[in-house]
Amino acid sequence: MSDGILSDPIDMDAPRHSKPSYRPVAAKMGVVIEHRSSGVVGAILSFKPQQVVIRDRHGRDHTITPRPGAFMIGGEPITLRQPTVHEAPPTVSFTASGSVDLGDAPARMARASRLWVEGIHDAELIEKVWGDDLRIEGVVVEQMDGADDLVERVSRFGPRSGRRVAVLLDHLVDGSKESRIAAGVSDPNVLIVGHPYVDVWQTIRPEVAGIDAWPDIPMGTEWKRGVMNHFGATGHPGVFWKRLLDRVSTFRDLEIQMVGAVEQMIDFVTADR
Repeated sequence: MSDGILSDPIDMDAPRHSKPSYRPVAAKMGVVIEHRSSGVVGAILSFKPQQVVIRDRHGRDHTITPRPGAFMIGGEPITLRQPTVHEAPPTVSFTASGSVDLGDAPARMARASRLWVEGIHDAELIEKVWGDDLRIEGVVVEQMDGADDLVERVSRFGPRSGRRVAVLLDHLVDGSKESRIAAGVSDPNVLIVGHPYVDVWQTIRPEVAGIDAWPDIPMGTEWKRGVMNHFGATGHPGVFWKRLLDRVSTFRDLEIQMVGAVEQMIDFVTADR
């Protein structure tokens, strides 16, 4: 009859469970890493054996203890090590939105939260300037094809903690149709922001568009078509828009009201992790 696990002599030299090992990576300035426990993603700003400072896309600095396996690169847990004198740091660069460029950092899985915009031109402009930021943060932009059914759309979406929505409206000024629509939505998980311009085209600074000023279009005239007529442009408005969009390179090419509104939206939907 067996005496169980203690029936045989104990082998004191048998292999024991070892701690997991992680690939060592030089903590060079500019290398993009993700802190596994907090989810913070950023570029290394400085490194000491007791602390590493990383800068996120907003320019905020985070000081973290670099424990073994505490960070990831491309989804792989790694251990940071002191770089050698021969490992020159890369140059830190910036995205079109003015955020720290996190380079080839993988896109985050899409959040449940969303950014809503009125149309395709709004979405294309946001993609051109903030696209890198949105991919890093896992934020999806959706078109509403107008804001008339915003109240119903919000109800169908079912906003809640972890499932927020931020909405960008054109011409959000006192007494406008858009302001009345926005007043019909009251939910702490919904943020409605906007700019004072009639159309997203106007959020491009006139000098960037190659004009002295955006023209005043009389009431009753479709605004985009009125602008094209003013400048003697023919064809589809989408073609004219592409010419405008090609002139935009960074957030500095846009009116500050537009920049502030989009930054608010991104902060709102990414703050509720």
